Amino acid sequence: MTDGLGWRCKFGVVTPSTNTIVQPEYDDLRPVGVTNHIARMHIPDDPVRTDADFDELIRRIDGALEAAVERVMTAKPDHLILGISAESIWGNALEAARQIARRVAKLSGGLPLTQAAEAIPAALKAYGVTGPISFVTPYFPTAEKHLANFAREIGYEVAAMAHLSRPGPVAIAETAPETLRAAIDQVNRPEVAAIVQFGANLPMGRLAAAAELWLGKPVIAVNVATYWHALRSHGLTDRKAGYGRLMEAF
Repeated sequence: MTDGLGWRCKFGVVTPSTNTIVQPEYDDLRPVGVTNHIARMHIPDDPVRTDADFDELIRRIDGALEAAVERVMTAKPDHLILGISAESIWGNALEAARQIARRVAKLSGGLPLTQAAEAIPAALKAYGVTGPISFVTPYFPTAEKHLANFAREIGYEVAAMAHLSRPGPVAIAETAPETLRAAIDQVNRPEVAAIVQFGANLPMGRLAAAAELWLGKPVIAVNVATYWHALRSHGLTDRKAGYGRLMEAF
């Protein structure tokens, strides 16, 4: 039997319980016949004031992975998406993503899994980016080394990073558009070939698309890249206007 609404694909999406951006952005991006089914990784909305606090937040999210995967598997999805970007690169960059894939596979029976660590390099390749990149994140400076390692492993030099040091998980989604625009401008140096946004709870999808128009270069929002990569990996080639060239042209 085929699902009445998700007759082309049912995505099982695992994201933190505090994340209020992944679900609506993914739903905006989904084509007809594709449905998104959200499983929440339970974490508290504790204040984040220091690098150590942020490292603890990532540890809590990582510890909640298996329980969320078990929950979403009861919906019998066709493909899984990790709706958090930091976890997929934290520690050993691409090896961190491989470890997550192995953990998830034990519970999913080997279903396809899409993570930011795979989606971002695929998006950069689709755009044809070869020069230096910059990052915009809601993280604390502790993220710098993890992002630098990730960029190096996927073959890119980092020109600049802007970390917004948001004061808590829910507060990430409350980041003002003018703050995001200022961060984009801060990292947009002449040599930068593309700007990449990490932090799946930042409301960045449509703003990144607008920034591409005024900057004339790729501005890649992590939720858009991750969902795009999941669609394309599942053989779905639908295009979507309003979320940048990645969803419109590739």
